[in-house]
This record gives sequence, C-alpha cells and structure tokens, in this order.
Amino acid sequence: MKFVLATRNAHKATELKRILEELDLDCELLTVADFPGAPEVEETETTFEGNALLKARALAKFTGLAAIADDSGICVDALDGNPGVLSARWSGATENVDQANLDLVLEQIKDVPTESRGAKFVCAAVAVFPDGKELVATGEMLGSLLNAPTGENGFGYDPIFVPTGFTKTTAQMTASEKDAISHRGKALNQLAHQISEVISKTL
Repeated sequence: MKFVLATRNAHKATELKRILEELDLDCELLTVADFPGAPEVEETETTFEGNALLKARALAKFTGLAAIADDSGICVDALDGNPGVLSARWSGATENVDQANLDLVLEQIKDVPTESRGAKFVCAAVAVFPDGKELVATGEMLGSLLNAPTGENGFGYDPIFVPTGFTKTTAQMTASEKDAISHRGKALNQLAHQISEVISKTL
C-alpha cells in the first residue's frame, strides 16, 4: 500500500518518514513533493486533530492514495497553552521562521521563573484513506523551557525544550533518542499500529 505524507516542511517530512520506516510498516511512503500541483491547505481548525485531518483529507482526495498528516506544536503553561496550533506561525515571520518563533517565545517568558516554565509538545497524527476511513492518534511530551537555545539538532522549539526526566534539550538528542520519547514518535507509533490492522484486513 502507498501512503503520501501531507507536509511541505522538509524537517517534518524527514522525521515522519524516519519514524514510520523504523516501525516497519509494510508500505511505500511518498511526500507532497512527489505530486506537483498538490493543494496548499490552510490550517483553520482550532485543534491539532482538526488541522491534521484537513491536510490528510485534501491530499487523499487529490492523489487518490491514503494520506498521513500530523499537526503538532508547543503549549507553554505561562502563555496559557499558547502557541498551541499556532506554533509554526507564532511570530508571523516569513523568513527564518523557526528562529523568529523561538525568539518570540523566549521574549514572552523572559520574566517567568524557572519553576513556572512548564510546557508540552502535542501531536495529532492521522491517516485518511480514499474510501473515507480515518484513523487518529495523539501523543504528548512533557517538559520545561530554558532561557536560551542549546543544541544543534531537531528543529522548531527543540533548542529550548528539556523533556521531563532529562537534563538536555531535544536539540541535543540524537534522532533515535528523540523519536523514542517525542510527541510525534508516540502519536505515529499508535497510528502505525492502527494502519497495520487496516492493511492486514485488506490482504
């Protein structure tokens, strides 16, 4: 079975493919880049699940293939759960977006004491099949925020996020270390098991 990943974010596409391939799904993974003219989908929903389904439904309809999408973000306690679904566009920047978003969050929490810098990454991962069947899975990674970026790996808010129980940021972790505990890894792991059940029933 072929699946197409509904993301134009190169970093996220790489991470999605890596996690799904490690889960040994019996399928071929394609990306939006394999389908010129694929629609741009505006994320207008107020939940991670809603936005992920918007993207997957549109791509499944366009390609005729099963589509996998995720929507994820960081929810900061001191910012009342923001940026949340707006994480990827929090700053409103059009260039150096990741850095601009990270800088804005750091500015917004600069006066927040260490013990009040709780945050969590949240991910909703979905699969939408051409026949209309939909699968949904979610995952969270709890942690806290530093006051300055540390580490060169990962992307987005990784350089300031320290997962609970760890002393280093997700940007200091290897890909496999991060995948084992990440919100996206957890959600995709659940989704992969659901997909495997669907594939087994079609054989």
